[in-house]
Amino acid sequence: MPQLSVISEVFPLAQVFKISRGARTEAHVVKVTLTDGTHTGYGECVPYARYGETVEGVIADINAQADALSRGMTRLELQDAMKAGAARNAVDCAYWDLEAKRTGRRVWEMIGHKAPEGLVTAETLSIDTPDNMREAARKIAHAPLLKVKLNGENVLESVRAVREGSPKARIIVDANEAWTLDLLADIGSELDGLGVEMIEQPLPAGQDDGLIDIDCPVLLCADESVHTVADIPRLANLYDMINIKLDKTGGLTGALELAEAASKAGMQLMTGCMVGTSLAMAPAMITGAMSRIVDLDGPIWMAKDRENALTFNNGVMGLPDRALWG
Repeated sequence: MPQLSVISEVFPLAQVFKISRGARTEAHVVKVTLTDGTHTGYGECVPYARYGETVEGVIADINAQADALSRGMTRLELQDAMKAGAARNAVDCAYWDLEAKRTGRRVWEMIGHKAPEGLVTAETLSIDTPDNMREAARKIAHAPLLKVKLNGENVLESVRAVREGSPKARIIVDANEAWTLDLLADIGSELDGLGVEMIEQPLPAGQDDGLIDIDCPVLLCADESVHTVADIPRLANLYDMINIKLDKTGGLTGALELAEAASKAGMQLMTGCMVGTSLAMAPAMITGAMSRIVDLDGPIWMAKDRENALTFNNGVMGLPDRALWG
């Protein structure tokens, strides 16, 4: 029966990461280890204040499952024992890793998927002045896909600046709930003209019903509005895509269920991340291989990543090392 251990870790970022809700200079993560004495599985989550999570609370929620895990609680039973969120994500992913180590198969082989090879991840530009964003885009003009963080100010100016700095890249933008319906209606066509492929979470979660009346030429993607399968019936009439994040779905198990439900509802898929290490990105590559857009550049922001870290070559992700995960 697996034995549980859980720790918190802090990873300094190489530069300030700024979105509409604030800025950060460190990644605060929680790492879970499950071992049966012979094999060991690992998982990582990023507690997120936007969803009422703290490092201390997530650790407490995980430790509350220690006895059940030691008595043989299965990964599927875990889904009912814990609510969707960061805490369950770390345990669920550690379970998947442990199962892979026990069987000698990669996780994608266990579920009958192809290896997630050649995934192109977005590289993120955080909020800054248009001039600084132009320069930041110029520095990574080799990247095939850029994700532009925005608030409600200087939206078109910022996107134009990024396009000038990186004229050939695909561009997606992320408002992190900072826009209004009127702003979206006003600038949708101009963003389309700038080659923006997708707009992520333009309106606050729970205040996005007005999207049903918007005829936007750019794909609209739900992020903060979507967590689990239960959200799909409402969102399918409002958005073209969903952003699957394992810290929201409560792990890879829930992420696979969400991907299936969204696809059946006719929605396209994006796989995203919080700002975490390669250990958090590796499981997300499974749904990334099913997605139109992949945004798993968390490790690129780290001043120093984990051992056996993922590789990134001009935006292309290498397969995770067995020693890292899966």
